Amino acid sequence: MPKRETDDEILARIGLDTLAATEKHRTRRAFRTAFFFMAPAVAFVSIVLLFPVLYNIYISLTKWRRFSGFDEFAGARNYTRMIDNPFFAEALANTAIWVVASMTLPLAIGLGLAILLRGAPGEGAFKNIIFLPRILAPTVVGVLWFYVYAPDGVLNRALGVATGREVDIGWLYQDNTVTGAIIATFVWQSVGLVMVLILLGLAAIPRDPIEAATVDGARPWQVFRHITLPLLLPTLLVVTILSVLAGFTAFDLLWVMGVPYPGQRTLSLAVFMYFEAFQKGAWAFGSALAVVIGIVVLSVTWVQAAMQARIDRMTK
Repeated sequence: MPKRETDDEILARIGLDTLAATEKHRTRRAFRTAFFFMAPAVAFVSIVLLFPVLYNIYISLTKWRRFSGFDEFAGARNYTRMIDNPFFAEALANTAIWVVASMTLPLAIGLGLAILLRGAPGEGAFKNIIFLPRILAPTVVGVLWFYVYAPDGVLNRALGVATGREVDIGWLYQDNTVTGAIIATFVWQSVGLVMVLILLGLAAIPRDPIEAATVDGARPWQVFRHITLPLLLPTLLVVTILSVLAGFTAFDLLWVMGVPYPGQRTLSLAVFMYFEAFQKGAWAFGSALAVVIGIVVLSVTWVQAAMQARIDRMTK
């Protein structure tokens, strides 16, 4: 009975072993070439991004204070201290309010403006006017609106002219008005970008299904609800992700327009972190707050990325 050939012997007999070895060598050479070109970028990202993140996590596990250095390893003590701190709960609640407001208000107003302005006379001029606040730095916007909300500022004077009596409201000094005042400022600055992104999404929607629905007798609201809005969902999700990240990392407006910290309605997680680390010198505790903010943002981003993948599958 003839001996049965092995797989390697069969490949050698027909010459595929040489071809496979050549292809393997080519793949390795391509990988080395790609790694050579990617190495500077990988090193840069590791030094500029990855190392600071890991170093911040390490600091959060110590008792590092300003001018005293690393006293001792603290483990999870900074995190338990964070939970016991009453200002942390207040900052977390204020951040939740900020996230919801920054996610819903600019999205709703920007969507409405995009629908109204698309194809309207003077569309370009109105877009430029609405987008103009976006090019200003948040600190400049904060200082500008700080004087608008001042007791003798523009807003109180306008209300005085409208009501016929003197108005002296400290918009940024009262707990029941300060949050709404700063949120209104944030919406004023951010709605232009949201509007432009939605206009780009609307321009990318094919006209054929909309025209077919119109010919079939669908009303404008039905066309928007059943055709435009589903096709616009990927753009709306991108806008939502940007808005949520802006809400979690809100700092500039709150710090410039807010009154002394902590314990105020403008105390967000980012402001609390800055106050503890750079004002009080508790760098380890501030690093722990930064780690918590990072974990929350990454978790929310992961959920929204999963939603993005699902929407992409639905719209294909």
